[in-house]
Amino acid sequence: QDAGWRLFSLKELQNASNNFNYDNKLGEGRFGSVYWGQLWDGSQIAVKRLKLWSSKREIDFAVEVEILGRVRHKNLLSLRGYCAEGKERLLVYNYMPNLSLSAHLHGHLAAESNLDWERRMNIAIGSAEALAYLHHHATPHIIHGDLKSSNVLLNAEFEAQVADFGFAELVPETSTVNAGAMGYFPPDHATPGDGKLSEKSDVYSFGVLLLELVSGRKPVEKQGFSASAKSQSIVEWATPMIYEGRLDDIADPKLSGNFNEVELKQVVQVAQWCSQTSPENRPSMIKVVELLKKVRDEKIKADDHDG
Repeated sequence: QDAGWRLFSLKELQNASNNFNYDNKLGEGRFGSVYWGQLWDGSQIAVKRLKLWSSKREIDFAVEVEILGRVRHKNLLSLRGYCAEGKERLLVYNYMPNLSLSAHLHGHLAAESNLDWERRMNIAIGSAEALAYLHHHATPHIIHGDLKSSNVLLNAEFEAQVADFGFAELVPETSTVNAGAMGYFPPDHATPGDGKLSEKSDVYSFGVLLLELVSGRKPVEKQGFSASAKSQSIVEWATPMIYEGRLDDIADPKLSGNFNEVELKQVVQVAQWCSQTSPENRPSMIKVVELLKKVRDEKIKADDHDG
C-alpha cells in the first residue's frame, strides 16, 4: 500500500466537508452522495458517502476497499482512503477540478466547454486504458460494472480519471439502475445485481461512451418532446447512419467540423464493434486500446508528413 492511502476518522471528514453541507455536494450517484472537502493540509478531496450499509456486508467492505485501494493507474481515480464508523461508510478521493466528462458534454459546463477532437481522442484512449488495466492487469481482475460519462472524471490537463470501478459488486444488490444509466447496459441486460456483469458488458458500456464522445448525445434520448415520446438509445440512433455512411451526421455539432473524417470513421467503427449485441463478438479492451492508439498515431504521422 502506498503512503498516500489511509483510514480517515468521521470527524475529520465532517470537518473537511462542513458536516456534509448541501453547498459542498458535488453530485448524487447510485451508490451515494459525493461532497467536496478540504483537509487541514489544504488538499482538496471528494468524499463519497455511501447509502445505508448492511452489517452482513461488513467484512466485504474492508476487504474490497483494500483491494480497490491497491489499484493504481494513471487513468484511474485512485482511492486515498476510507472511513468506517458506526453506520457511516465513506470513501475518499482526490478532487478533480474539471469534474466529469458528463458535465462537459451535457451538464452545466457544456455551454463553454472546449472539448476539441484531440481532447476527446485522449479521453477515449485514457478511459480504454483504464478498463484494460482493470480487466487484464489488476489482481484480482476487476469489472468496472458502471462505466458512464459521469464516472469519467477529468484532471487539470483534461486527462481521463475513471472512477467508481469495482463498485457494482461492493454495494447491496437492491441498488437500482436509473433510466439514464440504462443506455450503457447491453440489450442482454447485464446490470448490477443480476450477476451478468462481465468484462464484455464493460466493453459495451465503453462503446456507448465512445459514441457519446463523438456525437455529444446522451446515451438515451427522447424522440420528441411529448410525454409519450419514445426513448432511443444512442446505439439505435447511430446504427442506421453508420450503415448509410452518414458519419458527419453523427459528429457533435459543437466540433464545428474540426475533426479528421478518417479518424471519426475509425472511432465510430470501434464503437460499433464494442456495442454489438452478442458479447462474444465484442473485442477485449486491450484490442480497443490498440485500435484507438493506431488511429491517433496515424494522425500524428500524417501531421508530421504535412508539416
